[in-house]
Amino acid sequence: MNIRQARTQDAPAIRAIANAIIRDTLITFTNDERSVESVAAEIETKGPAFLIAERSGAVEGFATYGAFRSGPGYAQCREHSIQLAPEARGQHVGRSLMEALEAIAREDNVHVLVAGISSANPAAIAFHKAIGFKQVGRMPEVGFKWGQRLDLVLMQKILGPQSSVAPDSRDKAR
Repeated sequence: MNIRQARTQDAPAIRAIANAIIRDTLITFTNDERSVESVAAEIETKGPAFLIAERSGAVEGFATYGAFRSGPGYAQCREHSIQLAPEARGQHVGRSLMEALEAIAREDNVHVLVAGISSANPAAIAFHKAIGFKQVGRMPEVGFKWGQRLDLVLMQKILGPQSSVAPDSRDKAR
């Protein structure tokens, strides 16, 4: 297995993984399938913070992060997403993707990674716990899909010491 930065050529494979999860599971609350163009644009925007796992040239999963909330006070906090093809689950693909993503996040001065997980996905909750995330909240019935109200489980991992001043506010603080 190889972990590398996603390229726009990976967009169709990433789209296939994401859309199967959107269509067939309660892992995500959305019903809106992704287009190849939207995935390619996300890859371009996120750059090094969008990784894929591949084996024998086939994409087995992806992990990325983006803003948790807007505003300078959240500059060192990101929300991540990780999705795997069914055949890649339980094969250490997720763990490898997250180790690589966390290394990039540390280089990017990210202090906290957040995971928002559907309560209908206990495997993801267990996975995140196993890699050092802690449950910090549960928002009852904020999700709705297929006629079901679903809880959102919030987990976070503190990556380590970073500057106490957000990178874009250092000049303003002087």
